[in-house]
Amino acid sequence: MHLHPLSPSFLLLLLLVAGAVEVCVALTTTLHGFRGCAVREFTFVAQKPGCKGLRISTEACWGRCHTWEKPVPDPPYIQRHHRVCTYSRVRHMTARLPGCQPDISPLYHYPMALHCHCAVCSTQDTECETF
Repeated sequence: MHLHPLSPSFLLLLLLVAGAVEVCVALTTTLHGFRGCAVREFTFVAQKPGCKGLRISTEACWGRCHTWEKPVPDPPYIQRHHRVCTYSRVRHMTARLPGCQPDISPLYHYPMALHCHCAVCSTQDTECETF
C-alpha cells in the first residue's frame, strides 16, 4: 500500500506515530529525566528470620536532589553539599508475615511515605552511604 504524503490516510498514520512517540518520550522522561523528589509506589519482599516473606506494596521516596562538591585549599580539601530524596512525613505501617515460627513475632513494621523532600541523609529512616 502506497500513501500519498497529503492524503488523509497518510496524515492519520503520521498523527498516530507522532502520538506513540510522544507517549514513549513522556514515559521515559517521567522516570529517567525527572528532577526533584516525590512519592512513588514501591514493592518489596518483607523478610525476617523465622518467617516466610511477604510482598508489600507501599509508597516510598524517589528522585534526584541537587548536589555538588568542590575542592578547597584548606583541610578537609573539599566542600560538599549532598542531599538525598527522603521522607518528610510518614505513616508507620504494620504487616503480618506468614509462616512464622511459634517464638517469632509475625509483625513487620515499615514506613509509608506521605511526603518527600531533599534533605541531608539521616540513618534514622534511610540507608546512607558514607561520604
